[in-house]
Amino acid sequence: MERVISQQWLLVDHVSRIPRRGDYFLFRVGGEQIIVIRENENEVHAFFNVCRHRGSRVCLEDEGHKRLLTCPYHAWSYNLDGSLKAARLMPDDFDQSQHGLHRCHLRVFHGLIFVCLSKDNPPDFDAMYSEFDEMLGFHGFSDAKIAVQRNYPNAANWKLVVENFIECYHCAPAHPEYCSVHPANQLLALGAGPGSGPKGALEAYQPTLDKWEARASALGHPSPCIERSASSIDMAQLSRFPINDREFDSETRTGEPACTKLMGKFNERDHGETAFSFNPISFILACNDFAMMARFTPIDGMQTDIQLTWLVHKDAEEDVDYDVDNVAWIWDVTIKQDKRITEDNQAGILSSRYQPGPYSEQERLVMTFSDWYLDKLEKH
Repeated sequence: MERVISQQWLLVDHVSRIPRRGDYFLFRVGGEQIIVIRENENEVHAFFNVCRHRGSRVCLEDEGHKRLLTCPYHAWSYNLDGSLKAARLMPDDFDQSQHGLHRCHLRVFHGLIFVCLSKDNPPDFDAMYSEFDEMLGFHGFSDAKIAVQRNYPNAANWKLVVENFIECYHCAPAHPEYCSVHPANQLLALGAGPGSGPKGALEAYQPTLDKWEARASALGHPSPCIERSASSIDMAQLSRFPINDREFDSETRTGEPACTKLMGKFNERDHGETAFSFNPISFILACNDFAMMARFTPIDGMQTDIQLTWLVHKDAEEDVDYDVDNVAWIWDVTIKQDKRITEDNQAGILSSRYQPGPYSEQERLVMTFSDWYLDKLEKH
């Protein structure tokens, strides 16, 4: 937690979850609880959920609405900016200004809420993610809203959950639905993003990718590619690729649109998908008409909270422009399958006879992740 997770900017949610002044939710990571709360139209704050008097939790519900943040223990109350408003019966020399809630570093970027738990200065957010600015803006995340949000508690260590998500070696045996949407040659070459498959598979798939990129470019749609190494601070990636060789409009059962309203600057469907990886536990996979945010949050050594959030255009109407189950289908079924196989994986690893086997050529990104993780341990 201290050497790796606390040094990252973690994608925690979308601002549409807290639209009104006083709306809040709790973000749990490791042994910490972070209050993410809206002060006004332009200000969102993050505070550690710890009263400055005796350390009680201030907010006890996972989400809600507050005019003041009042501790239920001794009734110390805090303004929405975290400053202490009132503390009863304190001595004359008590300096109220020195007892506000402890802040957690927060950035809102294109409507996406990021926090960093670092005790010191956090990594330079702009330096890390300025390259993502164009594509996040093109997808219009600032003008999005949450269509549905679901949690999938996972009884496995977070590194197993991440390793599973960044390799597609298991896709064919474990994910028949996902494989019905994406062609086998693409899954082999790019199933878990750039650098996840055999080099020969990418070379074989490159003509298909080039043809699609030329079409997207003709429509005025950018197709950037970022692939950071194990020595980088975040191992971030950004790439675009076609959903299916059969010109699927969206990542749905039939390839038909998931939402009638396109997001952002897409005026025409290009049959593509954008994959954003901000770090190994923060992802977005975005079609032209909806996006899925994936958050893999370590809770303890044997528990990981998986939260998926689906975004659509803010003006899209449920049951008119989109059907929730259709939007959520592919990743809901896939993450449920991932939950089962990673929990089985964790149970096997606990055996006295466990020995790690060699990686396949379709698990190259897992090797990169292992190197990245060890690099972060050593540097901090």
